[in-house]
Amino acid sequence: MIRVSIVVPAYNEASSIIELLERVKAVSIPGVAFETIVIDDGSTDDTRKLVEAHPDLWSQFIPQERNRGKGAAVLAGLAHATGDYILFQDADLEYDPQDYPVLLEPVLKLDADIVMGSRFRAPRITRVSYFWHLVGNKLITLLFNAFNNLTFTDIYSCYLLYRRKLVDYRQLRSLGWEQQAEILSIAVRNAKALYEVPINYYGRSYGEGKKIRGYHALAVFWMIIKKRFI
Repeated sequence: MIRVSIVVPAYNEASSIIELLERVKAVSIPGVAFETIVIDDGSTDDTRKLVEAHPDLWSQFIPQERNRGKGAAVLAGLAHATGDYILFQDADLEYDPQDYPVLLEPVLKLDADIVMGSRFRAPRITRVSYFWHLVGNKLITLLFNAFNNLTFTDIYSCYLLYRRKLVDYRQLRSLGWEQQAEILSIAVRNAKALYEVPINYYGRSYGEGKKIRGYHALAVFWMIIKKRFI
């Protein structure tokens, strides 16, 4: 039995958090056991209250008393994870847990160390979104691939699944959006079998609560360079 720790950082996601956790709980894959770790990053809406009212939907709940950013919430989740693999899940509904079987297939059949879910590798459904987000994502992925001699198509997808022992969370230093680049840089250095699978994407607009901004890409570029050369 493979155990997967699903790390769910949440900040002001009262409108989606319960539906998301219900979708996670509904997933059943033979040979796989899930633990769901929810981290409330000091939400000012009813996110914490809703999660606490549904203990059947999570394995561990970590409330943070103040907002410290997604990276800090992720670190808190990783500190409590016990699974063989880590899988990140945003608390909104941009990514659907129904794609978990696709993500786990390379693990179950090919003993994968890393599986990246790609929004650009022929998904069934993807929401048309912002042009400059696409450009930024392509540039980030190109730089990462060039420095690591790899062929990913979407390194900033939420769905990053990796063998937990590849990355010691205590060595992570970043707390911003660049944290995923730091985690992936360390993971690929220690991994042998890397795969990518298509996932669906139901993205949000800024009016619907999307948080990432264009300037976040600058820190990501620097992290990729730093982890390769420094």
